[in-house]
Amino acid sequence: MTRMSIPLSATCVALLSWVAAPALALTPFTAQYEASFKGISAGGAMSLTQQGTRWTYSMGIRNSVANISQATVFEDAAGRYRPLGGSDRSTYLMKTRSIVTHYDWRAMRVRWTGDVKPQRAGPVAMQTGDMDALLVNLALVRDVGFGRTTMNYRLVENGKAKPQAYRVAGREKITVAGRALDTTKVVQSAGGKQTTAWIAAGVPAPVRIVQREDGSEVFRLQLTSWR
Repeated sequence: MTRMSIPLSATCVALLSWVAAPALALTPFTAQYEASFKGISAGGAMSLTQQGTRWTYSMGIRNSVANISQATVFEDAAGRYRPLGGSDRSTYLMKTRSIVTHYDWRAMRVRWTGDVKPQRAGPVAMQTGDMDALLVNLALVRDVGFGRTTMNYRLVENGKAKPQAYRVAGREKITVAGRALDTTKVVQSAGGKQTTAWIAAGVPAPVRIVQREDGSEVFRLQLTSWR
């Protein structure tokens, strides 16, 4: 399963703390989402924690038939989010799949272990700036905050490296816990798959994420609260 790019009712105090923080600086948070996966309602969560110079960004989605958890350990390297390790575990219809990602920045290569096919195990050559799909959530918040209208990333996942380009597709009001947020809508499409994310100033994670394959919605996350 491809990692979901994928990653919050706020009190006035929480909102003011984000506004007062240094512009676009990484800050630990937890976010709750209403979710749907393949048409079935689910609960979702994202979190960002810090230990020394390392950060852990995690996401989980769970309903009656699926349990998906993803996490990436990374560091902020001169403004770039450099992944150091990742885990991806999913259970769907009683079948469990677990994959661990290993980044070697000295050798500039990445490989995968666990429930992965030999042709997807790597190693794959890396480039400076490479990320996984989960970190793109944070990169979008950062780059939309900088006012960029096109955003180009290079992802390493599922045994290969591939470019991913997002473009701003307009603005939209989204209500979160009774509060109307002015969001920027960004879209990327490739190979029959489309990811759309809505980013709001002062919110550390996407307000909404929708992924579609061949025109059909696969999953949706809608922010309900954050702190």
